[in-house]
Amino acid sequence: MLSLLLVVFISCFCYFQPAFADKKNDTLNIAFSKELETLDRYFNTAREGIVVARHVFDNLLYRDPVTYEYKGLLAKSFKWNSNTEMEIILREGVRFHNGQEMTADDVVYTLNFAANPDNKVKTQRYSSWIDHVEKTGPYGVKIILKKPFPAAFEFLSGANPIYPKDYYKKVGTKGFGMKPIGTGPYRITDVIPGKKIVMEINKEYFKDSPKGQPSIGKIVWRTLPEINTQMAELMTGGLDWIYLVPPDQAAKLAKTPGITVTPAETMRIGYLTFDAANRSGKEHGMENPFVKLKVRQAVNHAINKTSIARNLIGGQSRAVYSACFPSQFGCEQDVKKYEYDPQKAKQLLAEAGYPDGFETTLYGYRNRPFAEAMIGDLAAVGIKAKLMMMKYSALREKARAGKAQMQFLTWGSYSINDVSAITSHFFEFEADDLARDEIVRDLLIEADTSIDQAKRKELYSKALKRIAEQAYWCPMFTYVSNNCYSDSLDFTPYPDAVPRFFQARWK
Repeated sequence: MLSLLLVVFISCFCYFQPAFADKKNDTLNIAFSKELETLDRYFNTAREGIVVARHVFDNLLYRDPVTYEYKGLLAKSFKWNSNTEMEIILREGVRFHNGQEMTADDVVYTLNFAANPDNKVKTQRYSSWIDHVEKTGPYGVKIILKKPFPAAFEFLSGANPIYPKDYYKKVGTKGFGMKPIGTGPYRITDVIPGKKIVMEINKEYFKDSPKGQPSIGKIVWRTLPEINTQMAELMTGGLDWIYLVPPDQAAKLAKTPGITVTPAETMRIGYLTFDAANRSGKEHGMENPFVKLKVRQAVNHAINKTSIARNLIGGQSRAVYSACFPSQFGCEQDVKKYEYDPQKAKQLLAEAGYPDGFETTLYGYRNRPFAEAMIGDLAAVGIKAKLMMMKYSALREKARAGKAQMQFLTWGSYSINDVSAITSHFFEFEADDLARDEIVRDLLIEADTSIDQAKRKELYSKALKRIAEQAYWCPMFTYVSNNCYSDSLDFTPYPDAVPRFFQARWK
């Protein structure tokens, strides 16, 4: 009923003048659907937590969202001393929001705390590669690695913010989660759990930060679980920015005066994965067909990924053929490509011993319309797939227990622009590896532990080519984040799906 009322409201609203953003009060009003239980980045894994962290805290490094170049943020300089030791010289004069100067003591404390498994931080995988951090001077540290980890720059640029040692020790994780202090372009001035977070510009933000200087004076972040409520407030001027709006509703907003809709591509990709290692055994009274290469290849040819990207996702979505996001370091694109070809799919099924196709189950946890389109494509070549939608956690456990032969999954790589954040996660014999290919595993492990960039690219290339040749996955398409915002706002979205309001301006 609410959706129907919203459609009527949109139709009527189009005849009126657009609502003005809160430009006159220099306040950016934004909304997200999920409530954050804590604002301590190390104790939440939500996308919203990443967004808060980028505004309130700073990392040692910064990855340019356009060039992907690593630049010093809190670090004045950074270098490898060896393949297991990094040397960092910090900027001097950078201050936390409480006026305390940021020094080597804060860096040593924060990173050692995060890397220590006894502290049970929820983002421990982001810092588990650190053995320990040593102070070399008031503004110098050495990061000692457990073993070579070439993606260290990436993790230091996006996942390990630096906290004030004395304040954090005083208030603890719970207190810091309510009243966090960082060095970032915005400081938090008010938190009402479940309702709103207020950020105000940090007027003392250091001038040569690669993040740039913030422009908008205040950001009011509201928690509004219902997308329809967010849309209604955007149209009436109560909000200036929302995102993750479903394609059909974003299309309606795009027709509304005063609102801009940018369907920006993100690093999240959709894919099918198969039980090639045969953990599942029998299903539907027959042996697992996905142990056969030609069956997996047939599925790759059967799915019209371009059609799904263009017609169901829209915007900047595109088909992908490699088991990674194209911009990620090491994401080889010159791999075997399975173009949409139903006749070829039927031929491969016949050669595999299934001239009449077979029955199976397609498991998924999100985007039912996408999964239904895949079911239709599979049916056209004789594969009768029953769709079973589950919660993500339940599906993950089912697959890890060897009870799912074919799944429609997605992965956003935690916005980390490195193949190790996706391909290595799924093909190194860990819980989610359904291929168990020793050749792929060994190539990835060697690539993950080399700081020779050319060698890493070569090894990742070989691994990704083999994954494609063996059709362990059916990579399909990139996802899009529909950013909807006031025409008064100058805002640019990026593929890592982290909105950078510290770079936004009023027009």
